[in-house]
Amino acid sequence: MWKPSEKIKYEPVPGKWPSQSEATSSLWFTPISIGPIELKARTWVPAMVPWRSTEEGIVTDEVLAWYERFAKGQPGCVVIEATGIREVPSGPLLRIGHDRFISGLKELSDTVHRASGGQTKLFIQLIDFLSIRRRPKPEKYFQRFLNITDGHRAAIGVEDWKDHDIREHLSALDDNELDNILTQRELEDLRIGARERVTDVQFDHIRELPHVLPGLFADAAERAQKAGIDGIELHYAHAYTMASFLSRKNNRADEYGGSLENRARLPLEVFTTVRERVGNNYPIGCRFLSDECIEGGNDVNEAAYFGVELAKAGMDFLSLSRGGKFDDAKQPGVGEASYPYTGQSGYECMPAYISDEFGPFGRNIAPTAFIRKAVRDAGFDTPIVLAGGIHGFEIAEKILQSGEADIVASARQSLADPDWFLKVKLGRGEEVRLCTYTNYCEGLDQKHKVVTCKLWDRIDMEKPDIQKSADGKRRLIAPDWTA
Repeated sequence: MWKPSEKIKYEPVPGKWPSQSEATSSLWFTPISIGPIELKARTWVPAMVPWRSTEEGIVTDEVLAWYERFAKGQPGCVVIEATGIREVPSGPLLRIGHDRFISGLKELSDTVHRASGGQTKLFIQLIDFLSIRRRPKPEKYFQRFLNITDGHRAAIGVEDWKDHDIREHLSALDDNELDNILTQRELEDLRIGARERVTDVQFDHIRELPHVLPGLFADAAERAQKAGIDGIELHYAHAYTMASFLSRKNNRADEYGGSLENRARLPLEVFTTVRERVGNNYPIGCRFLSDECIEGGNDVNEAAYFGVELAKAGMDFLSLSRGGKFDDAKQPGVGEASYPYTGQSGYECMPAYISDEFGPFGRNIAPTAFIRKAVRDAGFDTPIVLAGGIHGFEIAEKILQSGEADIVASARQSLADPDWFLKVKLGRGEEVRLCTYTNYCEGLDQKHKVVTCKLWDRIDMEKPDIQKSADGKRRLIAPDWTA
């Protein structure tokens, strides 16, 4: 992963832990309405992909145990990982593109509600993503994937060569020579791996996305509702389809690209279609970016515009993240796929303990506060969820008291200690296992390995009946804690 040039090392600084009475009287542990339902606290575990489903996207015992463990800590809300709405292979990532997934998700919903004693609501993050291929071997790319054109013949100066001859010739050239022959997109396909974009309107399936996706999201939301899941989070963030429609880089020439209004059109149409399908008594919100953190991407001013438009449409909550784009991702190795959290924008999404003068904690506070103010100034009281390096009660409560957000979420700290919300609420904050922000978990995610935390995945390995990784070297679930 990209690291700031300053390379300053930071330790977690959670601040003073509250007494039980201080915690229970705080804003963080008071209820808040999300549309038609109420969260019992403003504590939130955002979506994290643990790579525990089957290759077909089915809920497994390992998936159930993962979410059950967070539920035992009794956060106000847990959001199920990014769950694919289409019937496309996506590795061990949960899917919801068919009715056969409902029963497993129903078991997951029941598990979370039971394990939390009814204290935790369960939302699901619905995602669409476009095709991405692994970086090919050069010889494979030239022989199988490159579409030979007259442009290649003209660049080489051989109008009468057959396709086979051109492929052989290109395979023998060095990088500098290829730079003068291949298009920028062809060079990216060769050196990074082919990746579809929402602007590839020369392809029918990309051009028709605005007519296809609203129905697919609505179908998925209806399945989630049938499964007993408490609400929907539409995934409009990071490197994926809906975020790409919102992006300033979306220069489609139709009514779904270019201007701010056009770029917001499909996200709003998706929301409207989902709302029509599930009704007004079911919470629907989205996660989007406070800043894309890439050259030529959205900044916080554009994000504020989108926040107002999404609130005006009637979304029940807005959850803010930042960065995490393909555009500046590190070049993958041959045979590997590009990972959208390896560049500077990825760092902004998941900053590590090696950082710049600002530090890794709270980098999303000011942008989120700016967007919340724009939403409030427009006359809407839509709850705003903030995340990003939050690992202490003091900072979370300050954020809420100062009106910078309405709900404070924590991903990596919750992974480090799934009981930390409960410990703080009970006045036992000194027992919290603090995340050190080394991004050990992110490294596992990058390799599509089951995600764990280095602070607990080697503890009590000899205990019977604990779930372990396939190689038997890591436990998959944090040790139990007795309140």
